[in-house]
Amino acid sequence: MTDDGYSLTSSIYGEKMSLTNATEKEIVQKEMTINMGPQHPATHGVLRLVVDLQGETVVGIDPRPGYLHRGIEKWMESRTYHQIIPITDRLEYITCMNNNLGWVVAVEKLAGIVVPERAQFIRMLMAELTRLSGHLVWLGTHALDIGAMTVCMYTLRERELILDLTETVTGARQTVSYVRIGGLRNDVPRDFLDKCREFTEIFPKKLEDYDTLIRQNRIWLKRTKGIGKFSAEDAINYGLTGATLRGSGVNYDLRKVEPYAAYDKVEFDVPLGTEGDVYARYIVRINEMRQSVRIIKQCLDMLPEGPIMTADPRYAVPDKATVMTNMEALAHQFVLMSKWVNMPKGEVYVATEAPKGELGFFIVSDGSGRPYRVKIRAPSFVHVGALPKMVTGHMVSDVIACIGTIDIVLGECDR
Repeated sequence: MTDDGYSLTSSIYGEKMSLTNATEKEIVQKEMTINMGPQHPATHGVLRLVVDLQGETVVGIDPRPGYLHRGIEKWMESRTYHQIIPITDRLEYITCMNNNLGWVVAVEKLAGIVVPERAQFIRMLMAELTRLSGHLVWLGTHALDIGAMTVCMYTLRERELILDLTETVTGARQTVSYVRIGGLRNDVPRDFLDKCREFTEIFPKKLEDYDTLIRQNRIWLKRTKGIGKFSAEDAINYGLTGATLRGSGVNYDLRKVEPYAAYDKVEFDVPLGTEGDVYARYIVRINEMRQSVRIIKQCLDMLPEGPIMTADPRYAVPDKATVMTNMEALAHQFVLMSKWVNMPKGEVYVATEAPKGELGFFIVSDGSGRPYRVKIRAPSFVHVGALPKMVTGHMVSDVIACIGTIDIVLGECDR
């Protein structure tokens, strides 16, 4: 019997079973372990979470990645420095340009390669366009996870415009392999600059539309405010980076701290949160998109003339027209494409500010044209490790909101 005098019964194959008060309490207090994923749309890939529940409350969670493991780091060690560029596309496959850039910046530091200024500005411009593309996918899928469907349709609409711009420059929409060691594969066409400037005029208004839809929506606020809180100290201790870290109020952006490309030549602000919850990280990424547009506009205004490939003949891939008419250029291209050139011996670690956080490449060189050892510091892998602290004590539905707020892709998490 319950407190109000009603009898609790359970029907199993037609049989009725009475539950005493003692049994009822045991049922309430008993923990249940369930699997969330690895085949689950809201885990943003093949992430498996073993969740311990007490009723609807999460009392423990054990992330178990590895279902997409492809041995990419060992694969890289069997390829030349140049041949590795397309492999980096397959890490975080939403923002491939940033992966390409992170790898070549590390190789250039190892070899001491000087990159022309025009190439640096174009790299930065393309990286910020890709950052916008990545943040739009994050916003659309994150909102969809929580129940806001319209936002996803809007964000993917504007992402198509960015992919069109990317295709104009690189010939590819997503896995671009555009950046080269020492420069770029090709210069940008003139109509790209005009189209890009037109996009920077359109996009801020669209961004306001997304923000207006959900920023003050009471359902959105209930699903995000106070959920998945991380203090600044905890965020640092867990190794969080990117917007996930800055949502806790930690002012750390590698574009400011250790500038690469031409980030030291443009002005932009680093958006910060205060509460360290899902809502704060949402606000940070929205404001980051505004700053990316600001950077892109400066790139278009400041873009210098000049070459887009290093003057060092050891690393400069000859342009196609020269290769087709000059025997020496053809032979040099063959060497670079097949076995590269001997690199200086040593170790180097370079981190760049990818859309999801700090993307680092650690390279050990033995002096050959292939790296002896490669280790990737992927932000998604680190952020998955923060999920247990982020969701414990919350409801099952909040797990989905927390997965969305750290913006993971399992391609770089599992590698």
